[in-house]
Amino acid sequence: MPTPILRAMSLATGWFADCKLPRPLRSPLYRAYSSAYRVDLSELRLSLADHPSFAAFFVRRLKDGARPFPADPRTFPSPCDGTFQSFGAIENGSILQAKGRPYPVEELLALAPGEHDFTGGHAWTIYLSPRDYHRVHSPVAGRLEEVRWCDGARYSVAPKVLERRPKVLSINERAVLRLSTEHGPLWLVMVGALNVGRIRVVGVEPGAKGAPRRFERGEELARFEMGSTVVLVAPRGGPKPLASLALARAVRMGEPIGRVE
Repeated sequence: MPTPILRAMSLATGWFADCKLPRPLRSPLYRAYSSAYRVDLSELRLSLADHPSFAAFFVRRLKDGARPFPADPRTFPSPCDGTFQSFGAIENGSILQAKGRPYPVEELLALAPGEHDFTGGHAWTIYLSPRDYHRVHSPVAGRLEEVRWCDGARYSVAPKVLERRPKVLSINERAVLRLSTEHGPLWLVMVGALNVGRIRVVGVEPGAKGAPRRFERGEELARFEMGSTVVLVAPRGGPKPLASLALARAVRMGEPIGRVE
């Protein structure tokens, strides 16, 4: 499907999601959505009726303590809810989008060839479905050094699409966040998709690089205004995936997914 059509579909979906709903309709509509996608409503901080639109419900906040982060500083937790699409070592400068679908990490991060050495590094790809919590929190304490906003397509990032179409994650619209941490740099990439054109980074205007700012572990870093994909990239010396991880397995924000040796 041509990119202009995909953008038009995303704009239409965004317009609908932003429409303010009459208060009496909110609870039944959100309950129907939650039943279809198996959303756990017991975790919501606000009542259903206090979310004025579907857009507000998509970025719903959770109760304090719903997603605890590990105390061990060498444990690397997931920054978001979702499902593992891939994880593992960066090989020959590439990471896996899906089984048998490698793509260059430099393209994903919008880096010039040779700008950074990723030999010995690791990556995780986590798909956020419509049921998941859509806010992304910093997995480590560190400083957000810059945000690179990359224009691109809005192909679906559903797992079956990633298995068929090459390089979706590196050609879709995305925000590339680079953090400096105790164990070296860490990249967190927010990948846009069909119906997901609005990516928000805390304290940074869309399209702006942003001034360096420190984030503590577990602090909200960014959000999608619908579901999409997060890719984490750690060079040598950073965290490595846990041996217990499994593809297509659900993960919750704060759950350990790696460890710094």
